[in-house]
Amino acid sequence: MTQTSQRPLRVLAAMSGGVDSAVAAARAAEAGHDVTGVHLALSANPQSFRTGARGCCTIEDSRDARRAADVIGIPFYVWDLAERFREDVVDDFVAEYEAGRTPNPCLRCNEKIKFAALLDKALALGFDAVCTGHYATVVLNEDGTRELHRASDMAKDQSYVLGVLDEKQLAHAMFPLGDTLTTKDEIRAEAERRGLAVAKKPDSHDICFIADGDTQGFLAGRLGGPAEGDILDEAGAKVGTHEGAFGFTIGQRKGLRIGHPAPDGKPRYVLDISPVNNTVTVGPVEALDVTALTAIKPRWCGTAPAGPGTYTAQLRAHGGETEVTAELVDGTLSVTFTEPVRGVAPGQAVVLYDGTRVVGSATIATTVRKERAAAG
Repeated sequence: MTQTSQRPLRVLAAMSGGVDSAVAAARAAEAGHDVTGVHLALSANPQSFRTGARGCCTIEDSRDARRAADVIGIPFYVWDLAERFREDVVDDFVAEYEAGRTPNPCLRCNEKIKFAALLDKALALGFDAVCTGHYATVVLNEDGTRELHRASDMAKDQSYVLGVLDEKQLAHAMFPLGDTLTTKDEIRAEAERRGLAVAKKPDSHDICFIADGDTQGFLAGRLGGPAEGDILDEAGAKVGTHEGAFGFTIGQRKGLRIGHPAPDGKPRYVLDISPVNNTVTVGPVEALDVTALTAIKPRWCGTAPAGPGTYTAQLRAHGGETEVTAELVDGTLSVTFTEPVRGVAPGQAVVLYDGTRVVGSATIATTVRKERAAAG
């Protein structure tokens, strides 16, 4: 297997205003490609300045991206995709929480915005590829097919949030940072050597469209404000109240505001969320153990697997791998874990790997909890 073709390409570099996308664009230009930078305006009312490392897509970010493009010596444009972003990412995020699920908006953005809306527009304008600052690797096989693999540096690998890309999208994807064993400090040092002012800019964390980090407040503003409901234990007894089931995620421990401890004195965790009757169920940490799951809307980074197989699975962007067996049956992915895992919530993505190769991803629909012995 070899890296994707090195012939000069017309490349559209998505520049967020951060250091990774700036260095990726610079590397693409240095490799001899004809690069044009573009900043995606994803907010209808962007703030002038971010708060520390929170948020992105601000006016400040677009200016940082423009300055980086000027230093690199490439054309630069700002494209307004705010309406598409609101419909495909923000509205989807709100609807998923309202239904009691826990979505990952970064996956949806990569699927619907960067490698759908942006890529479609790029191809229509005659570009060959979209370049981003993601840490992942696209490999070109001798038969012309492409595969998505983890980044060379596992500590920075971002293949999980790219697991929604299909082979057609991979054919037009470029990740210049994915195949180099460089630390983030070294990427910043490279940016400084190139004269890029974003070299010392903080990385963006949390959800980009919730700049203050208050997810519950954001959801409350869009789902009708506080809606008081009951917090129940596993036996169905009321142990507290909440101001909206949408403000919780499965596996959550903090912020439950339960006034008294469990009978055994141990902390309690969110086990289930029921938007229908606006209740949240809590229990001991061992009640979070999941042995299997089903997942819907599978997307394959190449040919769909035939028959059952053994893989590793990743369940969150910064989580580890766990061994599984998986099988696609009538469009639904059935996954069984070799060892129980915790904190698995409907709405999250399960991404399957074969070694470093990303097989594909699907959205978790249901989970099967490990049976526990009855209390004596």
